[in-house]
Amino acid sequence: MLVTIACALSSLHSQQFIHLWPEGEMPNSKGLKLEHVEERQRITRVETPGMYSFFPSAEENSGAAVLIMPSGGYHHLTYVLGGFQIAKWLNTLGVNAFVLIYRLPTEEDLVERDKGPVQDAQRAMKLIRANAGEWGVDIDRVGVFGSSAGGHLASTLGTHQEDFSRIGDDMDAIEFAPDLMILVSPVISMGESAHAGSRANLLGPTPSDDKLNYYSNELHVNENTPPAFIVHAQNDKTVICKNSMLLHEAMVNAEISSSLHIFPEGGHSIGLRNNPGDTDMWTDLCEVWLQKMEFVK
Repeated sequence: MLVTIACALSSLHSQQFIHLWPEGEMPNSKGLKLEHVEERQRITRVETPGMYSFFPSAEENSGAAVLIMPSGGYHHLTYVLGGFQIAKWLNTLGVNAFVLIYRLPTEEDLVERDKGPVQDAQRAMKLIRANAGEWGVDIDRVGVFGSSAGGHLASTLGTHQEDFSRIGDDMDAIEFAPDLMILVSPVISMGESAHAGSRANLLGPTPSDDKLNYYSNELHVNENTPPAFIVHAQNDKTVICKNSMLLHEAMVNAEISSSLHIFPEGGHSIGLRNNPGDTDMWTDLCEVWLQKMEFVK
């Protein structure tokens, strides 16, 4: 097994950056050389898919780990606000955190646009479990966190078993399915409740019915879908809260634990702190839920 770890040069990127794919073996690539494009801490073109690691102290390490999928409508990655900040919060709970820098479906290097983000997320989950011993991670306590379109990617891992990340190496045998999901203002459906921008960026301007159904994750909840903690705002005009309601209903019907919290306020800007009214309670509720699920011990 080869895992390449590079130290980023910027002080902002002081965490370790872990490459997902061995050189020359990234699937679903045309082999183009892309340059990193970023503005105002939003990445719009990914040169090298990978993940930044955030480890708690050895004394505080609970053994749990979470892979964080940043938001951005499948157009960009809001990796600081929707990634690094979440990772630091999870570290305070003793959770190892990894912020995924995944290929965007709008990038010209992809052969199949919709599979790029999924492949990177699946590979990242496998790498976390493959390095569990070195990183102090329990392979049975590896969850996912996603907000907005990142929530769609996270819930895709929780509702689909098809493995797009196989490249014929040792990682093929490792499980990518998460043990739980934390979803904030998530895009879930590609149907009537879809966020139009996320749908167009992921599937293109004229997606087939098969693609729309495949990526409407509420339709694919099954016995392997892990428990979920879901947060949304009723006044979210960007990604309507029906997305979360559809997933919750599907999980209730499948008798899978789902903790749904729809707050009156917050719009599409629910963050860690400074949310309006009682929306600020979501992190405390999430922490209690993680303890109840025995994810954080």
